[in-house]
Amino acid sequence: MNNIEKHKKITFFHNDISADFYNLYKDSSFLAVDTEAMGLIHGRDRLCLIQICNELNLTSCIKIELNNSDSPNIKKLFEDSKITKIFHYARFDVAALKCNLKINTNNIFCTKIASKLARTYTNKHGLKDLINELIGIELDKSSQSSDWGSKEDLSKKQIDYAANDVKYLIKAMHKLRTILEREGRYELAQKCFKTIPVHSELDILKFSNIFEH
Repeated sequence: MNNIEKHKKITFFHNDISADFYNLYKDSSFLAVDTEAMGLIHGRDRLCLIQICNELNLTSCIKIELNNSDSPNIKKLFEDSKITKIFHYARFDVAALKCNLKINTNNIFCTKIASKLARTYTNKHGLKDLINELIGIELDKSSQSSDWGSKEDLSKKQIDYAANDVKYLIKAMHKLRTILEREGRYELAQKCFKTIPVHSELDILKFSNIFEH
């Protein structure tokens, strides 16, 4: 039994989710999404893992193998405008999905942007601080920098880390939305979310901040 099989609540796939899982996910209102890559530079550092969790806590990890460039079921899900895709720092993940799998992600909620607009009483907007405050859970981030592209099975620590990065995002999104609506900033947040694909494409093309003077 490999490390994945020991974690019955997390289903593991190679390159794409199955048709059955697509059918389970396609009627979701929300999908929490995260990615792991070999590094932070698009075009050089390949996408290695995609994590997905819906409001029923149905969690999957999809290992993207070297040279794979086609994940049609994930593409259909992420381009579906009826489902809200929730990321923390969506700019990176959306760019990674587009650069590696030609996915144009639709209907985005970024908890990092939402946090900066809602939690103006702090400058701590990392996922660990956000989940700790809003959900009361201490995330273990020690596996953040590791070899996600290895051909070996992911370790238990890597799997736990990957799953936890999406497990609490939907709850965090709802709490952030409540604050944004209370403070009259939710409409502004939505406008910011709509710009994320543009920023991601600029990142892929290696443009610096073109909005500077």
